[in-house]
Amino acid sequence: MNEDYFEVNKATWNEKVKVHSKSEMYDLEAFKKGKSSLMSYEHNALKDVKGKTLLHLQCHFGQDTLSWSRLGANCVGVDISDEGIKLATALNDELGLEATFVCCNVLDTSKHIKSTFDIVYTSYGVIGWLPDLKPWGLMIAERLNKGGIFYMVEFHPIVWMFDYLEETPVMRYGYMQEEAIYEEYEGTYANQDSKMMSKEYGWNHGLSEVINALTEAGLHIDYLNEYDESPYNVLPDLVETESGNYVTKDKLYPLIFEIKATKI
Repeated sequence: MNEDYFEVNKATWNEKVKVHSKSEMYDLEAFKKGKSSLMSYEHNALKDVKGKTLLHLQCHFGQDTLSWSRLGANCVGVDISDEGIKLATALNDELGLEATFVCCNVLDTSKHIKSTFDIVYTSYGVIGWLPDLKPWGLMIAERLNKGGIFYMVEFHPIVWMFDYLEETPVMRYGYMQEEAIYEEYEGTYANQDSKMMSKEYGWNHGLSEVINALTEAGLHIDYLNEYDESPYNVLPDLVETESGNYVTKDKLYPLIFEIKATKI
């Protein structure tokens, strides 16, 4: 059953690549001219990556991977979308960088990539596409060098409890809901006016599930931080702050969490 879900998601992401690559949010032309796609959370967590090997999980069409590459990391990006990997590879060649890209389901990464890395990285809207985080955690541990760092920054699980297809978002989904959530809607977060149909299966994962998947795989959690500021204006009625991030008007719950962990 999960394979059927993955195929639906892959088809949607192939369409999203075409829309996102032309969107103002991803601003591909500015990126080509040197603008980094990385946000302050990632920069603050990983700082100097020069000369380090970095595996980027669920890399979409490679902007973050290539931004790390520009900072001197030796990067490999992985994504389920063949259109995403095709565009990422083309961007890498156009920009004269040395990243490589692999098309596969992130849970199958170890079947396709045998080398290990100093850093494994993933960010923003990634784990919700995975039904079970235990194999994800094991794969991360497999791909890390001893002493290597895993870093993720992700939307907070409370964010995913709401149904945003309603005019006013309604809290509809469980914090630790095991059943898949299916949504079908016109448009995409990077271009809500797009006529593409998004058909998506997703899963909610509470923070305990994320932490346990990593610790049971043998990683040591260095920190877990939660923030009420998102670097992306992708939820309804967010307010821009002086830092350039976005918050809910009432700040009742966090929008982002980050985890840094080490393979012992």
